[in-house]
Amino acid sequence: MPYTNKVDCLCRNFQEKAITIAMEVRKRLSANIKKGRERLGYTQEKFAEIADLSTQTISDIEGCRTWVSDRTLLRLAEVLRVDISQLLAPPLGIEKPDFITRQQVDLLRQLMKEDVDKRLDQFLGIEQS
Repeated sequence: MPYTNKVDCLCRNFQEKAITIAMEVRKRLSANIKKGRERLGYTQEKFAEIADLSTQTISDIEGCRTWVSDRTLLRLAEVLRVDISQLLAPPLGIEKPDFITRQQVDLLRQLMKEDVDKRLDQFLGIEQS
């Protein structure tokens, strides 16, 4: 069935682009947090203490090894004295890639929400159906 293969191919392509976008956002967030921390003259240890997070968590965020919850994102923005949008914004002079569509942004939001929901369920010990 050629139609199914074409749909599968489109879905796979869309998913790959969503993953690429998610990685770019994670890299941007990591770089902006590190830059903000360094701008304020904080070590990772001092920044973690002020943000009430572990040094390992700060290291993992800056190293692009973990995503942050909305609550943590808000706390990091407060400590860095910036708006959350500044943590997610690309550096000045970098244009938004042409391939990002509204649908892809919505998919990225959904994937992030599902990830946060899954982690919350695991933390609270709620069974997945």
